[in-house]
Amino acid sequence: MKHFALISLMVGLFGIGASLSSCDEILDYLQLSDAEVAQALKEALTVGTDTSVARGSVEDGYFGNQIIKILLPPEAQPILSVINSVPGGQSLVNEVVLKVNRAAEQAAVEATPIFVNAITSITIADAMAILNGNDDAATQYLKGATQEEIITAFRPHIVSSLESVGAQSAWETLTTNYNAVAPFLGQPQVNTDLADHTTRKATDGLFVMVAEEETKIRTDVSHQVSALLQRVFGSQQ
Repeated sequence: MKHFALISLMVGLFGIGASLSSCDEILDYLQLSDAEVAQALKEALTVGTDTSVARGSVEDGYFGNQIIKILLPPEAQPILSVINSVPGGQSLVNEVVLKVNRAAEQAAVEATPIFVNAITSITIADAMAILNGNDDAATQYLKGATQEEIITAFRPHIVSSLESVGAQSAWETLTTNYNAVAPFLGQPQVNTDLADHTTRKATDGLFVMVAEEETKIRTDVSHQVSALLQRVFGSQQ
């Protein structure tokens, strides 16, 4: 029953349900061999990650999403109280935040080939572990398999994007001016490099979007798009 429920999750979660129009067809899907189930899971995960990348890579994909919107790093907090008291300071801070998120949106597409490689490398054993795992097993598998590689791939593009959208320049203006007076304020100086912070937050945001889809199908009846999914997951609520 657990295989039945979890494979049904993948059917509804990543869009396979759209091509399976009847319960009989879904049951046929569930009767595939382990190798065929693993291949179907790969296809399902491909749709899910493509959707997440597409959501993140459009304008306001990050900036307009309050859950994954990238804010200034914690060490910037001492700056804010000072800069916000200066005429035009708040506008400069807002400009940096906007441009940081634009950089993340530009870099998001770089995750696609990394996700593809990880998904195509899934073995039958991996697939069975995912299917028998926790509610977020698919998300956690992808995160473990791809996170550091995505960070590595994102960084040069984030650096380039920060420069192209003017975020690095704006941040350097903000921090250089602050660092000049920080010693007199008894405050530590702030790192002028935004790339590491932005890269990690951009990567985290992608996995948040993948996890959101996994959560929806388990908790929201409106996302249980077939009678079968409602039967399996409705009884768990």
